[in-house]
Amino acid sequence: MITESTLLDNPDGQLPGTTPTGGPIQAAITYEKIPTHIYADAKDASRAVAQEIADLIRQKQSEGKPCVLGLATGSSPKTVYAELIRMHREEGLSFHNVVSFNLDEYYPMEPDSLQSYWRFMREQLFDHVDIPAGNYHVPDGTLRTDKVAEFTKEYEAEIEAAGGLDFQLLGIGGNGHIGFNEPGSLINSHTRLMMLDNSTRAAASVDFGGLPKTPRKAITMGVSSILGARRVVLLAWGERKAPVIRGAVEGLVTELNPASYLQTHPNALFVIDEAAASELTRMKTPWLVDSVVWDNKMKKKAVTYLSLTLGKPVLKLTDRDYNDNGMSDLLAQYGQAYDINIDVFNQLQHTITGWPGGKPNADDTNRPERALPAHKRCLIFSPHPDDDIISMGGTFQRLRDQGHEVHIGYQTSGNIAVADDEALRFADYVVDFNTKFGIKSPEATRIFQDAAASLREKKDSEMDTAEVRYVKGLIRMGEAKSTCRFVGIPVENAHFMNMPFYETGKVAKKPLSEEDIKITMALIEEVKPHQIYAAGDLADPHGTHKVCLDAILESVRRLKHKNFMKDCWVWLYRGAWAEWDIHEIEMAVPMSPDQVMKKRLGIFKHQSQKDGVVYQGTDSREFWQRAEERNSATAGLYNRLGLAEYEAMEAFVRWRF
Repeated sequence: MITESTLLDNPDGQLPGTTPTGGPIQAAITYEKIPTHIYADAKDASRAVAQEIADLIRQKQSEGKPCVLGLATGSSPKTVYAELIRMHREEGLSFHNVVSFNLDEYYPMEPDSLQSYWRFMREQLFDHVDIPAGNYHVPDGTLRTDKVAEFTKEYEAEIEAAGGLDFQLLGIGGNGHIGFNEPGSLINSHTRLMMLDNSTRAAASVDFGGLPKTPRKAITMGVSSILGARRVVLLAWGERKAPVIRGAVEGLVTELNPASYLQTHPNALFVIDEAAASELTRMKTPWLVDSVVWDNKMKKKAVTYLSLTLGKPVLKLTDRDYNDNGMSDLLAQYGQAYDINIDVFNQLQHTITGWPGGKPNADDTNRPERALPAHKRCLIFSPHPDDDIISMGGTFQRLRDQGHEVHIGYQTSGNIAVADDEALRFADYVVDFNTKFGIKSPEATRIFQDAAASLREKKDSEMDTAEVRYVKGLIRMGEAKSTCRFVGIPVENAHFMNMPFYETGKVAKKPLSEEDIKITMALIEEVKPHQIYAAGDLADPHGTHKVCLDAILESVRRLKHKNFMKDCWVWLYRGAWAEWDIHEIEMAVPMSPDQVMKKRLGIFKHQSQKDGVVYQGTDSREFWQRAEERNSATAGLYNRLGLAEYEAMEAFVRWRF
């Protein structure tokens, strides 16, 4: 169960994963080889790290000494920098004594390029605080190749001349890299030019508009340079980092996971959110680390884990299975394995329903949804114009087929995910169409002609013009309408919200604003839904899905006093990347082979997102392939637990406000 206190700041209650004062989880830890603090979310974690940096700056000021910081780029430190800027503006934190050295820079790279780490640091920190211009250093991506080796030696000499790094801030790559020290980097490596791993380039391709445009090299501080810092703090947010975090914290020190070298540092700390910590032993199997409260949630988690680990259906687990796997306390509290098995099996069985809107004229005591009202108003929020069909296309279709009134709130335009050549083709078509049929619309023609000209002349480092973004948004809008027609809902039930936070023209978005929340509230009040479906991707604090979810939850919180909200339930689905853990699922909607195929055809309506997606990430599969594998895997888990075998399943967790 996801509750309001889990996802929103809750001054009256303790956040799961934190102490009552908002600090990190503390546990009796025997598996972890690096001190690790786990926070409920990246915002709380970032505040703690920013406070440590601020305290160090002030301490050095009181001693009349410079504070030498090693700084990182990427999404992880953004919230730390934002908090430091706030402290500068509101609390008088001065950076006049700060000297900084950045970890890395792409090579080659112009400093004013959109992807440059020089530009990143100016926009995210330096331009907003009083650090002297000559006090910050970022590797030079404009050097001739024959000058790089000399530069890297000078870079390390400058760090040494400044007194060495007092504090090094790090992120971590999906393959364990720190800086751009890719797997295979040695512990004694120094600042150098590094070939980037393909997985690193794939992850970075989001910023460069595709893998072919992504640099193959970078200048990076070496592992030895990083370990030379007197204090090292590594940040990690999101479930995609969970496996590599576990390897670094609990595994062997190995060059295959460069972050594991931090086990050798005397003053290193990992600061991570719950999603990034999800594979750590104390989070995944806490009963192996310390005593736990065997409430129903923990019981279900432990029993499903035991069943899947042993490869035995839930109903076949024995007392010995429980005792041999650290769960004797569970037996002591609830009795013999047979009784526990039956209870958990029934709970799992009751999550499965072919009636996501509730089954009319049926006993709903053990069903995930209410029988009444028989015909519901359902509002599906889709962060991008294809998330609805990708993530819950089977449920989407089922709601429509069972007679419910379905509305879709397309929260953002999704325009940056359209390839330039696709937009150019569309712009040329509109201009040619108007010319062919003598349609005189000077303003429209100018917009599309300007867009086409911009696309032909645009450099990789340049941002799309407003006209180009408009054209790309129209493409995504048309595809969304096509999906609605395919599923069978009226196009007037498709609401294009165009939330302002998204419309930057860049991967980096603006913070959630009051205007975004008001747009969301207005749609909820217009539809007055009995059900809200929202993308429950909580991992990346800067991700579009997370910002869109924050807008929905805040809107629901503000509207919960309204009479119509008393009959409204909120269901959270996941995106194309991951699924809810089996013990978390509260509604599982099965799909037949025909329904899986129909969902696939619905996804195909989004042609701009097929055949070489702009933001493919490290997964080379198309979205329909990812969705089908995820839905099939969910059905497979239910089957392995001993329940009925289905072709596929879409899963949901209810958010209770």
